[in-house]
Order: sequence, then C-alpha cells, then structure tokens
Amino acid sequence: MTGTGSGRTPGNVLREVRRRESQVKRGKVLAALDAMKDSGTPITFLGVARAAGVSNWLVYRDGVREHIEAAMKGQEGDARRRREGGRVASAASLATDLELLRAENKALREERDGLKRAVQRGLGAALDQQGARSAAQRIGDLQAEVQRVKDELAAVCTENTALKRQLADAAEEVIAVREAGRQMFKSVNRST
Repeated sequence: MTGTGSGRTPGNVLREVRRRESQVKRGKVLAALDAMKDSGTPITFLGVARAAGVSNWLVYRDGVREHIEAAMKGQEGDARRRREGGRVASAASLATDLELLRAENKALREERDGLKRAVQRGLGAALDQQGARSAAQRIGDLQAEVQRVKDELAAVCTENTALKRQLADAAEEVIAVREAGRQMFKSVNRST
C-alpha cells in the first residue's frame, strides 16, 4: 500500500516534519532575540544564532533576518539616545573611575593588612599575658606542692629518728635482759 489516495506520501510527511522543525527553530531565534533585547546584550546575526542554538544560515533567511535587523537598529537608536542624554560614560571617564577604584582598593587592602597585623599583635600579647599568668599560677602551685612534700619529709624524718631511738632503747633493754638472764642462770647454777 502506497497510500496515494490519502495524500500522505513519504515526501509529504518529510516536508511536514521539516516545516515543523523550521517553525520550532524560528521560534527559538525569536525567543533568543527577545532575551538579548531584554538583557541589553549586543545583537548580531552570529550572536543570535549561537544564543538560539541554530545554524548561521537560518538567521539570514527571509522572515528571520528582518526581525534581527530591526532589533539591531533599535539597539543602535537606544545607544545613540543614551549618549546624547549623557547616560553613557566616556572612555576617559571610565578610565578615571577605574583608576580611582584601584587606588581605593589599594588603600583598603593596606588598611585591612594594618588591622590584621594589629589584631595579631593584640592576640599575641593576650596569649603571652595569659600564658605568663598561667605559668605563674602553675609555678605557685608547684612551689606549694614542694613545700607540702618538704613538710611531710620533715615529719617522716622526725618519726624515723624517734623510731630509731626507740629501737636503740629496745636493743639496750634486750641486751640488759639477756645479761640479767645470764647472771640469773649463773647464780642458779652456782647455788645448785
């Protein structure tokens, strides 16, 4: 079945698909053109083709070219009106503004660096001061601990000396008791 009676030959179908694709692409071109106008982007044939994602030849086709040319003329007129109205800065004015901004940025960087150094110095001093205070407190704590240990040592030494004295006394008593025991055994042995 060729379908010749219905009018839908493969050629007709292909032409219909191409026509629809062409309409879609033209719609993309017009949408891109409107977006460029709204954003103030400079309008060129190549720029519109790239923004719409279509081939360059399409933007030069009848029915599309006229829209782009009209938009370009409109932008030229807007630019001329802004220049005449003083709303566009001259190159010399822009260069002066740029130089002033660079000088201001340099001054701000220098001020930032100076403030940064001051904060670092202040922070360092605070840390040093706190470190010194903390070290002094630690030294005081250690000195108190040393004194406590010295006191305990002195008490232990005193107790040790007393115990040595008691031990010596006990040893003397043991010696005396032994001697007395010997003497007693000797006297008992002599009497028997």
